[in-house]
Amino acid sequence: MSIRNTPTRWGHIAQFLHWLIVILVIIQVTLASIAEDLPIGPKKIEVYAWHKSVGITVLCLAVLRLLWRWANPTPELPSTLKPYERVLAKVTHVGLYVLLFAQPLTGWMMTSARGFPVSWFGFLQLPDFVPKNQALYNGMKETHDTLALALYVIVFLHVAAALKHHFFLKDDVLRRMLPFTKRKSE
Repeated sequence: MSIRNTPTRWGHIAQFLHWLIVILVIIQVTLASIAEDLPIGPKKIEVYAWHKSVGITVLCLAVLRLLWRWANPTPELPSTLKPYERVLAKVTHVGLYVLLFAQPLTGWMMTSARGFPVSWFGFLQLPDFVPKNQALYNGMKETHDTLALALYVIVFLHVAAALKHHFFLKDDVLRRMLPFTKRKSE
């Protein structure tokens, strides 16, 4: 398999970035859930610090993934898709990218507006994105929480579509993003 994308398959780099982001988003959801359940104290701050660091990592990887996507051909959608399915596929992918940028950015703004620092795993202190402001914090928290729900919905649709293609339509849409697999025709 190729490092670069082809018209029929995602390359190694695109696959690696895709699945790494998937893993990190799952970690993000887990960390946020753990932190919300903890009482105010050092452990809660530590878990949120990890959540922020992983969020910044997702943001950086999303930038890399988008640049890689622009520099490589995107595998073609199956010719069997109806026009509305093609539109849904594009809207879902755009939505995923928008949310992969918006989630960490709103989290960074929210943290800055609250007056807390954002660092990347303690190695790099990031500048405040916005000045300390309670009203802005409240708005960004609401936005961050709402975007999380939107991300859950779009991820569900994305996974459901991939599974539909694999198990019901029996095409290569899922297989071409899975590492260590070949197309049916290969």
